[in-house]
Amino acid sequence: LHAQCSQRLRSPHMDLCHVPAAREKGWYLALMAPNVKGPNYAWLDPSRLYCHPQGLQDCMADLLQPFQGDPIDMVAGIDAMGFILGEQGRGRVQGPHPSSPRGLTVPCPPPGAAAAATLRKGFLAIRKAGHLCVQTLAQPYTDYSGREKVMEVRTDAISPGLRILLVDQWVETGGTMRAAIQLVERLGGVVAGVAAICIEDSEGGRWIRERYKCAHCVPPGLQPRFDRHQ
Repeated sequence: LHAQCSQRLRSPHMDLCHVPAAREKGWYLALMAPNVKGPNYAWLDPSRLYCHPQGLQDCMADLLQPFQGDPIDMVAGIDAMGFILGEQGRGRVQGPHPSSPRGLTVPCPPPGAAAAATLRKGFLAIRKAGHLCVQTLAQPYTDYSGREKVMEVRTDAISPGLRILLVDQWVETGGTMRAAIQLVERLGGVVAGVAAICIEDSEGGRWIRERYKCAHCVPPGLQPRFDRHQ
């Protein structure tokens, strides 16, 4: 898997038809695209793996497997890439997929169907400030680039005791996810878990791991490389 990531993260193209014979956990991480635009951009683009049908399905299966059987009332995705992993798709939900671990139910196409559709739960969008025309609760935070921002959530969707699975694409410094956690808890909700493709071993990432049930897709052997952005 380490060799596959080393080779494919440098590749400008992706074969949508290629699926490795042995689909070990995290094989789809090699589908992510490298940064070709310089230091003003993230070191890679994880969203390329969403274009790969089997890659997206296996990514979601790995993310949600730790929460199978847990009481979850709603999935919340963080603006904007968290919407892709968290958003409820329009596709019809099928039964257990024969290639999914432990018979985990996976959504059928289109590609917007992810965590909420898989769990058959509703989806809540946690937005950047200024996009919701309803009553909201706001939370300031510092994102991974050091910029001061504000996120908000509608106040009519979270009732006390509601168990929410928080989903984002990546947790780097942890500031964005921590702000989402604060919004949920300020409204009386319970954070049932945190799921992201990668939760880096940063101070903020460790703070989240120590306090909440977490799931991510990076095997232990690759975690140091992702922490170093290599």
